[in-house]
Amino acid sequence: MKVIIPVAGFGTRLRPHTLTKPKVLLNVGGKPMIYYIIDQLIKDKIASSIILVTGFLGDKIKEYLDGAFDFKFDYIVQDEAKGLGHAVHCAKPVFKNKNEDCLIILGDTLFDVDLKKMIKSNDSVIGVKKVEDPRRFGVVEKDGTGYIKRFVEKPASKDISPSNEAIVGLYYLKNSNVMFNSLEYIMKNKITVKGEFQLTDALENMISKKENMKTFNVNGWLDCGKPETLLETNRYILQKRNKTIKTEYPNSKIIYPVHIGKNVQITDSIIGPFTTINNNCTISKSIISNSILDNDVSIENANIDESIIGEGAVIKREVIKVSLGNNSEIKI
Repeated sequence: MKVIIPVAGFGTRLRPHTLTKPKVLLNVGGKPMIYYIIDQLIKDKIASSIILVTGFLGDKIKEYLDGAFDFKFDYIVQDEAKGLGHAVHCAKPVFKNKNEDCLIILGDTLFDVDLKKMIKSNDSVIGVKKVEDPRRFGVVEKDGTGYIKRFVEKPASKDISPSNEAIVGLYYLKNSNVMFNSLEYIMKNKITVKGEFQLTDALENMISKKENMKTFNVNGWLDCGKPETLLETNRYILQKRNKTIKTEYPNSKIIYPVHIGKNVQITDSIIGPFTTINNNCTISKSIISNSILDNDVSIENANIDESIIGEGAVIKREVIKVSLGNNSEIKI
């Protein structure tokens, strides 16, 4: 089975971090988010081929994956950002016209899910999660037998939504030929949403061609698309891992769960909870919680909370000493 992972997005909601680093290489829990997807695929022996559809800064993704895993990846460049449907269609040359089953995983979303169980289905499967407010998502509508009969993108209200089962970005499709034909159909007929070709429109076309699709409930759906959700995912990973740190740091307190990388110097500080500190960081006289620090960060005399700090950044608050007389005023 082939796996397609679209990773060509600009990650505009995570700027400035994504101006110099692809979104999927941003760190959560001590690893780039793409690591967790690839690691599961390889450990579970899910894929005969893993296809990365790259774009902006795609060379950095290739450099990281080829160095981190002993696996031969296929890289396809999406030259122009024309939507998820177009990105998936870019992978067609790797299939060489063979009607293989395929798994599509969005590269900026992590899943706590049993993929081996999901792909045992005799039908195509769409990963879903029940949500309280379906208006923010694409949802599925099923017929009386449990098969999907249509997809609804961001229903106008909770009352008229056909269901509360949101599409989470995990698609197992039994017939890749039908998928690519449907993608070509929507592109030929210029079926777009805000100028982009959407995968859900192709899935609708597949259903019209009698492709059976069912849903698969995904409880662990970890969005990494915005700063606040990236921090939520970091908290989830650290809490699930819940490892202790053997290294002792002078006059410092570690409040778990945390991740502390290699060659990190911490003095006179409080670290955690839910904090990821990557390699070669220096921290002194500071309090850091609910945050992610990339490599080579230096922090002194600071109180950091719910923050994402990029590689090589320096935060230093100067400490002043004063002797104030009566009726004095100082503003800092």
